[in-house]
Amino acid sequence: MNNIDKLYALWKEKAVLDKDLIDELNDIEGKENEIEDRFYQSLTFGTAGLRGIIGAGTNRMNVYTVNQATQGLATFLLSEYENPSVAIAYDSRIKSDLFAKSAAGVLAANGIKVYIYKELVPTPMLSFAVRKLKCKSGIIITASHNPAEYNGYKCYDPEGYQMTDEAAEKTYGFIQKTDMFSDVRTMDFDEGVEKGIIEYIADEVYEEFYKSVESCCLSPEECINSGLKLIYTPLNGTGNKPVRRVLSDIGIKDVRIVKEQENPDGNFPTCPYPNPEIRQVFECGLEMAKEEPCDLLLATDPDCDRVGIAVNAGDEYKLMTGNEVGVLLAEYLLSRRKELSLLPENPVVVKSFVTTSLVDAVARKYGAEVKSLLTGFKYIGEYITMLEAKGEADRFIVGMEESYGYLSGIHARDKDAVVACALICEMAAYYKSKGKSLYEVMEDIYAEHGMYLNALDNYAFKGSSGMVKMGEIMDDLRNCPPQTIAGMKVTGISDFKKSEKLDVATGVKSVIDLPSSNVLYFELENSCGVIVRPSGTEPKIKIYYTACAKTREEAQEIKNIMSAEMKKYME
Repeated sequence: MNNIDKLYALWKEKAVLDKDLIDELNDIEGKENEIEDRFYQSLTFGTAGLRGIIGAGTNRMNVYTVNQATQGLATFLLSEYENPSVAIAYDSRIKSDLFAKSAAGVLAANGIKVYIYKELVPTPMLSFAVRKLKCKSGIIITASHNPAEYNGYKCYDPEGYQMTDEAAEKTYGFIQKTDMFSDVRTMDFDEGVEKGIIEYIADEVYEEFYKSVESCCLSPEECINSGLKLIYTPLNGTGNKPVRRVLSDIGIKDVRIVKEQENPDGNFPTCPYPNPEIRQVFECGLEMAKEEPCDLLLATDPDCDRVGIAVNAGDEYKLMTGNEVGVLLAEYLLSRRKELSLLPENPVVVKSFVTTSLVDAVARKYGAEVKSLLTGFKYIGEYITMLEAKGEADRFIVGMEESYGYLSGIHARDKDAVVACALICEMAAYYKSKGKSLYEVMEDIYAEHGMYLNALDNYAFKGSSGMVKMGEIMDDLRNCPPQTIAGMKVTGISDFKKSEKLDVATGVKSVIDLPSSNVLYFELENSCGVIVRPSGTEPKIKIYYTACAKTREEAQEIKNIMSAEMKKYME
């Protein structure tokens, strides 16, 4: 009997906590491929925690993989801190509440105080609770915008951003030493509540979160008087109550909800890929808009840390990209703060380095610094924490990622679609009072600074051979980089794995003061560029393009040529 068969037999004997697992294990008996897929590897724990398909086996999300990870986390926390506590939250996904309560029971059995939300809440509310309750870690059960068959488990550090590399590595070491059937301490959730070691998070914490979000708004009177008409969809996730509450508080009253996507439902029946980056999630809302037009459509992903928008452009509704919303927020917050004499000295906008450089052009106009960091909002959270430690938190204007994640205010250390929705609506209301839609404002920005077309190509690689192929592609690009792309010279090469930047013309190398990451950035003439990086959560390589020109058509042509040339490296 091989190791996979032994594991399968062990699970059939031991996996009794969830009847669904028993049924699944019985159903796959004799099906070698099905068994192998579930047991050929264990889910890997990293700074993004765990993520996988829900089901039985070491390569699936279930109470045993969750409990094993939590026992590893408990061992790590007890080795680092005296009397640590942990905050827990969960989203609308299948078994999220089960996994959250099971994790709480493991922590409680290890003598660790647990604060858990009494209902599903957005990810930024977990970040807020970690800091508010002075916890040493946080757990949220979510798989963000993945399809319904997925779930995940993310850990946070004491400052409220996702766990750092060092902490994740130590935790993973403890997880690997933990036998999921014999080494995990457990306590019944209700028993933990009765003993007081598991405590529901008080209503006051909810209220303080809402007040913190609303304090980020600059001119609520614009919202009250604008007559802004809104359609909102929480995509069957966690945003329904918090977003509606905050919008109501700041004066946005004309809000219609997409009924099919209003209530929590981990099956996501109308949007199998609940990602606000794609048009499909807006289809139900756009149908509503045909019956009664609105100014703006908002869609938040299931854990409500990202938001996408569609804007009434007169003859149609235009979907704005994550980059465009980031640019709009930077322009609005900087210009409005200046107008209201609220712009601090040395303001700073923080973004991931794959986010459009149009943000830099906007920031320069207002004398603001732009800090570009590695992909992953935890780096933005770390930077805000550093500013706060130096007494300079007021310098922070907004943080953003091109993948539709934004944060203003210092109440959280992760992207926050609740505050983003509030500011987007206030921004839309303000510009409506000036007779402009957000689409028209974006066109004005392009007219002022030039067309910055940002695009993304994804190349998927399957199985273990695919992972090898991805490594070979990155090595080839690193060792034999292109000299030109789309007829433009490569003027600079930033290798974030080696932490060095090469000026191609002079041959001079400089240090990149960021954590090492397997990313290559090819700077081109005319403010164009190409960034290549493997995904941190999926077996794919992502290529980000910046094509700059006077018109959208010219920029699109440049992007198409760049894309065609880079595709050759992926084959």
